[in-house]
Amino acid sequence: MSALPRIVVIGRPNVGKSTLFNRLVGRRIALIADLPGVTRDALEAPARLGGREVTLVDTAGLEESAPDSLSGRMRAGAEAAVARADLVLLVVDARAGITPADAHFAAWLRRQGRKLLLVANKTEGRFANAEAMEAFRLGLGAPIAVSAEHGEGIADLMRRISEALPAADAAEGDAASDPESPLRLAILGRPNAGKSTLINRLLGEARLLTGPEPGLTRDAVPVLLQDDLGAIQLIDTAGLRRRARIEAALEKLAASAAIGALRRADVVALVIDAALGLHDQDLQIARLAEEEGRALVIVLNKWDAVATPEATRRAIADRLETSLAQLRGVATIPLSAATGAGLARFLPAVRRAYALWNRRIGTSEINRWLEAALTRNPPPLLDGRRLKLRYATQASTRPPTVVLFGGRADRLPDSYRRYLINSLRETFDLPGTPVRLDLRATRNPYDGKPRENRA
Repeated sequence: MSALPRIVVIGRPNVGKSTLFNRLVGRRIALIADLPGVTRDALEAPARLGGREVTLVDTAGLEESAPDSLSGRMRAGAEAAVARADLVLLVVDARAGITPADAHFAAWLRRQGRKLLLVANKTEGRFANAEAMEAFRLGLGAPIAVSAEHGEGIADLMRRISEALPAADAAEGDAASDPESPLRLAILGRPNAGKSTLINRLLGEARLLTGPEPGLTRDAVPVLLQDDLGAIQLIDTAGLRRRARIEAALEKLAASAAIGALRRADVVALVIDAALGLHDQDLQIARLAEEEGRALVIVLNKWDAVATPEATRRAIADRLETSLAQLRGVATIPLSAATGAGLARFLPAVRRAYALWNRRIGTSEINRWLEAALTRNPPPLLDGRRLKLRYATQASTRPPTVVLFGGRADRLPDSYRRYLINSLRETFDLPGTPVRLDLRATRNPYDGKPRENRA
């Protein structure tokens, strides 16, 4: 299967790259704020431009900085994205005019030997065309005048992109129409737990920005991993802190993007700094995954820094047992993303969690379970009468959802509901998987009729 053409959006900070990226993709994916340096990692999304299916890549702003600084590492990530590009869109701010930095990076791009289109953004208003024409002096051909914020010039840009790409082949068409979607794995956790480092280790390359600074990741950044068992879309997310500590508007946007990634995921990997132990915020993220019905695995990262591994493992297991009973048996994987130790157990655990999340159980099996569960522990009395639970069936998967029918079943006490869910989980080997039990009351056909009219 041929990969889709890659179009990389690049330029100085705050020239409107992310706004243009969102406009071309057709929906809001990249975070946008009136601040420089909001985008830090290369962010990819599929798009259809001028009738062509492509992969669009947003990048961090290009700045001249020391290689080991944060902005230097961000620039290195953008340069790596350019190296894999089929077409580069260099975006300049027409209102601000051409700066020495624009000229410097334009000269650098010419040396890369990549196909390139020059985009003059922010050209709304009376003098838009005159401002855009200043970009001619970069020596990259005629600039394409657009206003990403207002959608002006976007149709012309899409046409120019389509013309600049090589002709589509049959294999590319097959890639665009392939109905099999990858397993979506969202990587969540508190700041500095090692989420981006884990993804880089899985990919075998430094694709995502990492470092000692907390809060490096802001967007929910998807990257594709392909192994012998199939494709997995890994989604890196911003670190989640307690809501009371989320103050800055940009941090709120990043947290919202992380929670959105959780809700769209199939499996959530909760990354915990094992050297710091299991915190309340870690449990809050796990509960959110369960409430949203996502499969879950827990990664005990930085395991090489744990002084007392056995005691730490017992303490975490005890805390999970008491505080996360609704996900009893959830897989916990001790590893070191920095060194790769223990990493071999991670993806098998993810795929097992995904398989359990998709588990389908036959109706006859479920009803044999129900009969045994009712015999072992009969339903409670309600208003002096025993609740009658008659039969059950699985209504759906993702997560496994069982519908239970019976007279006044909708009035079943929560304690007995929990008993049935735990019994389901144990009988059908569903450790760590959200299980839903939907109670449906069956109507008595004689309710409301005079006794003498009953057959």
